This record gives sequence, C-alpha cells and structure tokens, in this order.
Amino acid sequence: MKWLKWIAPVLVLAGAAALSAVLNANKPEASKETVTARPTSVYTASAKPTESALVVNAQGEVRARTQIDLVAQVSGRVVAVSEEFIEGGNVTPNATLLRIDDTDYRLALSRAKAQVAGAEVSVQEALADANVARKQLRNIESASALALKKPQVAQARAHLEAAKAEVQQATLNLARTKVSLPFAGRFISTNANVGQYVSLGTPLARVFATEVVDVRLALSDSQLAALGLPIGYKAPENGGPAIKFSATVAGQLQTWQGQLVRVDAAIDPGSRMLFATAQVRSPYDKNRSDHSMPLAVGLYVNAEITGKTTEGAVTIPAAALRAGDQVYVIKDGKLAIKPVKVLHKSATEAVLEAGIAPDAEVVISPVRNPINGMDIISLNKPTQPLAAE
Repeated sequence: MKWLKWIAPVLVLAGAAALSAVLNANKPEASKETVTARPTSVYTASAKPTESALVVNAQGEVRARTQIDLVAQVSGRVVAVSEEFIEGGNVTPNATLLRIDDTDYRLALSRAKAQVAGAEVSVQEALADANVARKQLRNIESASALALKKPQVAQARAHLEAAKAEVQQATLNLARTKVSLPFAGRFISTNANVGQYVSLGTPLARVFATEVVDVRLALSDSQLAALGLPIGYKAPENGGPAIKFSATVAGQLQTWQGQLVRVDAAIDPGSRMLFATAQVRSPYDKNRSDHSMPLAVGLYVNAEITGKTTEGAVTIPAAALRAGDQVYVIKDGKLAIKPVKVLHKSATEAVLEAGIAPDAEVVISPVRNPINGMDIISLNKPTQPLAAE
C-alpha cells in the first residue's frame, strides 16, 4: 500500500485547487463607479456698469508760483522795519516793510525843484530876447534863426525838461526809501535790520507770493488718457479739471480745492513721465482747509484729479484684473478667460471700456493653472449638496 502514501498528497492538492476554482467562479463582482473631479472653488464679484467720472491719483510738492529777492533800490541806513519783517512774516500789498533814511533824498528833491525854477526863468528870458530880436529884424527877410534867438529858446526849454526829469528822479528815489511789495506774500528769509547800511542792489529779503501756489504732478500715459487731455494742454479761462488735494497736517487730514491748468509739452527725460501743473488760489486765505489750515509751500500732497466721464464702461475690483489685461469670468459653471481694454486702474478698482458684460461674474481669488472651460464654482453662492455614495 505504499502507492497510497505517494498519491494521497496529490489528491489533496488537486481537491484544494478545484475548491478554489469553484469559489472564485462564484465570487460577487465588484460594482464599478465613475469618479467625478470636484470643480475649483473661487471667490467672485459682479462687474458693475459705471458712467461716473474717472479719478486719477497723483502726488506732488506745493511750490510758490512767484518767488523773488527783495533788493534795495537806493542806498542808505535802515531806520525802521515792520514787525512782519521776519521769517514767515506776512506781506501786505503796498504796506511799508522797511524804511531807509530819506534825508539825503529829500534834500536832493529840493535841489531839483530849485533847478526847475531857475530853468523856467531861463526860458522866460530866452523868450523875451527872442521877441526883441524878432521886432528888431522884422524888416530883414534873410535874418538867421540864430539872430532871432530860436536856438537859445530851444536850449532853455531843454534845460527846463532836464530839470523836471531830475525832480521826477529825486521824487522816485525818495519814494524808494520806503520798501514795499505790490502783492500779498510771506517772508522766506530777511537780511536787513535797523541801523544797517545798505547799498543799491543789496538783498533785503526773500519773499513768495501767496495769491497762487503751484503743484507739479507726474502723470503716466494711462493717467493722461483717463483725464482725456493732450500733451501741451492749456486750461481754458473757465478752468481745467478739478483737483482735490489732501495731506495730514497737525494730526488731521486736510483737504484743499484746485484746478489743473496745463500739461507740459515734453516728456521728462529722467522719469519718462509727463508733468502737469495745478494751481490753488488764496491758499493762505480764502482757500484754507476745513480745519483752517493753509496749503503751505513745501508740503507734499496727494491729488485726486477728476477725469473724463465714462459711458458704457464697467467697474471691477482690482484683484479681478490679471496680468496681460485679462479677466476670469464664470459662465454656466465654466471658466472663461477674457481679454479686456482698461480705461483706468487704481489700488481698489479697475474701469474697463470693453471685454466683459456689465453683470459678469468675475473671479477675484487666485486660480491655479487656469484653463478655458474648466469647471469652477463660486464660494459666494450656496452650492448643491453632494450626492450620497
């Protein structure tokens, strides 16, 4: 029965294989399910139609439109100065700021008037002599002008005119001993005081006018387009675009009103920008801020310039504008990448002239690997619950 020892293991293995085959044949088949990719979730905002005026933001320094060196027009010793003749002092139009000793000039005026009186006598004498000569030579047709005393009369009259001119010069010099200015302003610095001797042409002070101040504003090409202004623009008599200036002074936000008056005719070679000039009238008087703060020369200010009015444009958040002037729009759950034409953009928003509908839903959050037509869903809107597996 030795053959049973050899065949028994073979029979056991064969039976096990048969049983395994039967079990595999009767195993339930696993159900097949389709795995659907989840759409990309993003935050969105709605584009809004706009017809408001564009606002261009710029910065600049307030400068005096008129700044001069006040110099002495006559020589002499300073005998008096105004209380305002100090740095920062107020200049009142035609008020005496400084007075130079006028003694010599009053004496010079008296001498000039005396010369006029003497010259008038000389004219009368010359006329009398000419009258006598004319009577004596009335029967001589060939009598010369010299014989008739005509040159002598002309010379006497010329001396009289010269004497009168001396009176005018002496009067002018006397008036110049009282130093004044024809405009309102402020002193930047003063260089004279009582007792000091000043010569003709000596600088007495440096002054700037306060009737008008200028602000130079650097503008890019896109900002110039938003304003709708050409290079070399000059404002008409009724004024240019309105500007709101602002700055923090004494811990408070101050605002002033001004106007853009001109745009330079050449591009600055250093910055490659165009510079525009704005003006503010009466910055130290009528056009103070709401907190009664003057728009001081030397102050750096922010400027909001009112540009052209948009028609048929749309406004979107600045975050929705992508590199290359593109906007991501959601339409029927799909992503659409739209090229747009930008009218103006700031730190908070962008104004588009064309490219998307006024009520378009634009993506404002980052999108990784954006592809036209990819599934996308807005987190701003309620979503449908996922189907149970």
